[in-house]
Amino acid sequence: MSDACSEPAGAIKAIDKHSVHQICSGQVVLTLATAVKELVENSIDAGATSVDVRLKEYGAELVEVSDNGKGVEEANFEGLTLKHHTSKLRDFSDLIRVETFGFRGEALSSLCALSVLGVVTCHESSQVGTKLVFDHKGHLVQQSHHPRQQGTTVSLQQLFCTLPVRHKEFQRNIKKEYAKMIHVLQAYCIISTGVRITCSNQTMQGKRSTVLSTTGSPSMRDNIGAIFGPKQIQSLMPFEQVSPAENVIEEYGLKDADLPKQPFSMAGFVSRGDHGVGRSATDRQFFFINSRPCDPLKVTKLVNEVYHMYNRHQYPFVALNIVVASECVDVNVTPDKRQIFLQEEKLLLATVKTSLIAMYEAGVNKISLNFAPIPRTNDHCPAVPSNESASKPGEHAAAASRSSKSSLNLAALKAAFSSPHGSSCGNAAKAAASGPAQKTLRSFFKHSGKAPLCLPAVASPSRPARAPPGSPPAGGEPDGFRYGRMSCSGDGSEQDGASSDCDVAAATPDARRSGPEARCPGPTDAVKRETSASPEPPRVRTQQGASNEGRAASPDAKRTRADERRPPAGHGADTDPAVDAPVFLQKRSVPLQFSLQELAGRVKRLQDLQRQRAGDDLRYRRFRAKIDPGENQSAEAELSKEISKDMFKEMEIIGQFNLGFIIAKLNADIFMIDQHATDEKYNFEMLQQHTVLQGQRLILPQKLHLPAVSENVLLENMEIFRKNGFEFLVDEDAQVMERVKLVSLPTSKNWTFGPADIEELIFMLSDSPGVMCRPSRVRQMFASRACRKSVMIGTALNVAEMKKLLVHMGEIDHPWNCPHGRPTMRHLANLDIISPE
Repeated sequence: MSDACSEPAGAIKAIDKHSVHQICSGQVVLTLATAVKELVENSIDAGATSVDVRLKEYGAELVEVSDNGKGVEEANFEGLTLKHHTSKLRDFSDLIRVETFGFRGEALSSLCALSVLGVVTCHESSQVGTKLVFDHKGHLVQQSHHPRQQGTTVSLQQLFCTLPVRHKEFQRNIKKEYAKMIHVLQAYCIISTGVRITCSNQTMQGKRSTVLSTTGSPSMRDNIGAIFGPKQIQSLMPFEQVSPAENVIEEYGLKDADLPKQPFSMAGFVSRGDHGVGRSATDRQFFFINSRPCDPLKVTKLVNEVYHMYNRHQYPFVALNIVVASECVDVNVTPDKRQIFLQEEKLLLATVKTSLIAMYEAGVNKISLNFAPIPRTNDHCPAVPSNESASKPGEHAAAASRSSKSSLNLAALKAAFSSPHGSSCGNAAKAAASGPAQKTLRSFFKHSGKAPLCLPAVASPSRPARAPPGSPPAGGEPDGFRYGRMSCSGDGSEQDGASSDCDVAAATPDARRSGPEARCPGPTDAVKRETSASPEPPRVRTQQGASNEGRAASPDAKRTRADERRPPAGHGADTDPAVDAPVFLQKRSVPLQFSLQELAGRVKRLQDLQRQRAGDDLRYRRFRAKIDPGENQSAEAELSKEISKDMFKEMEIIGQFNLGFIIAKLNADIFMIDQHATDEKYNFEMLQQHTVLQGQRLILPQKLHLPAVSENVLLENMEIFRKNGFEFLVDEDAQVMERVKLVSLPTSKNWTFGPADIEELIFMLSDSPGVMCRPSRVRQMFASRACRKSVMIGTALNVAEMKKLLVHMGEIDHPWNCPHGRPTMRHLANLDIISPE
């Protein structure tokens, strides 16, 4: 390293053209989808009305694109595959007005550098075709006559063969590359009206199967039906553009005065908002700007957000073409031209949002009602209860007639069913009447100037409370107060009999008066302790007062109670509570045994222990997540990071807690395992792996009308469908979308399945071909079975049974939660942190 650093910096030199060509070519063509896209775009730009894409081994061996376009003139053979040679542009200013898919002149040159490229072409002015062979630099090395009708055929053999790492990765993920290519090709099939596009694949068995096929219809709707079948068309509605609403314009920070006059024109189709017509993923969303397939991320996100307002569990099918003036678009952003910059993007978003909301609002909230007046009984009360309205039945009937006229409105219909009854009106009246009392009570605790009226809660006014001995006369100035629980009522509480109990101070002498005349002591009254020699009589409280013992009281009341519980300093004389009585303490000396040597020995042992810990491996808190539903994700991440499958066998059983949880120990960590959730997850995964569902044969085979891509996925994964209980009748000679017929469906007691489960399984297998998977409803059935057959909460387990459950946790793939989402295991504590020694 030092020798390399000591060498002088090399001189800056130009990279040779061949290396530049190889470096740049690898950046232009990245995937199989990009290669096919470039060739199809060249065919459409050449004016072709028929484009045929042929693959061998999903594109790993051969990619061939044929068309019936204009062909290539002989004068252009040399420059056909040279870098930056094109007939679409002459200078940079032409880029603003470009209307073709390609314009850089990079595609064929890059494909030459990455594969073995051959061209067979026949120009409209030629009588015979020509076969061209190019080297990796794009130079023409061979030219010969070849019979062909008008058009061009471009073939790519061994794609990415000049890049060993990418070629190996391409071969390993060829099924995923193939699926992405089909999705990109579907976009061109939808938008290319009047162009017949077909795609076929040939495997090693020699059987060629059609993947995509359109009829060259001038309608986008027909192209969608040709690719995805008639069932998809039935769930679509045309996109209707409207001007952006004022609230949406304000949301995007636009000003109505500065907006241009509708620079966009949009057409296409979207899914209806009904549940069940959407998709489980965003696999069928296609956006175009000036008929160019692209990925406008903000528009895509907006469409999904609006759709989720009406169907929150699914995603829409979208095919939307946005037409805008070419000078307002920049397509020269990325090599694949999928990212596009737009002027007035916020206005576009506002228009799309307003249009979608208007479309869904017009259809989703339509409710068919057989209108009939809603009968009302006398126990219904008006929405705003009052004494006057409750006493006038005429107004009540008038309100009923008015509501019947407006019951066609959905809001009025909801209000009719949610109107309060008489009992609720009474509660509302009580709550309204108790408001002043509560306000008076709060003002009392805040030492307001007006004292509330207090009613003693111990006796009726006819029998005044008996005063204790030694109390002053009623008319004299009281020198002592006794505090008890009284019943306070504010203004207006006598009307409905509602009263609130509170902890207030009541003077013992004033307790002889009747209830309304009793006066509560104000905050300025002197508070003195009662020093009477006679014992204090027991307090008499109502049951309601006793139940309110624990309610909060004012700070003054709490201090007074504390003074009341304090023992008196003397008998028979008043004592100022601010004066403390003298306290006499006796002191004595106690000898303390101390040894400096023993202290030094303890300090040394402590230092040795600290050095020993410092020499150990790095210690840290491996588990920090709390046992809280909000931290389930972080807890599972910690467990999956720190606990391996082999560790479950090493755990030591401590015992069973509450007949539902297993307490286990691994080194210094204590874990709590849910016995039911753990056993349920093990049984669920065993059912997932080994259960073969029995099928019920149909009386007549059912046509599925699957798209060609879905048919191929199904044919390649027949064994997985068989394990899920589906059986099919395959006719290889039939037309596309009619080759596969359903002959057997899985059934299990009350569970039934259908074509929707087949489509879900096809979607899952398109992402993970060959991997055993189950439809969501099959997983729900297995989860229900696993729950019923598992160890229940409340079942006592011995050590062997608990150990068996822990061993089973080490045999499953995802042991951290049950199929219903319930956690199976959580960390409780670390013994080293609790007790280091």
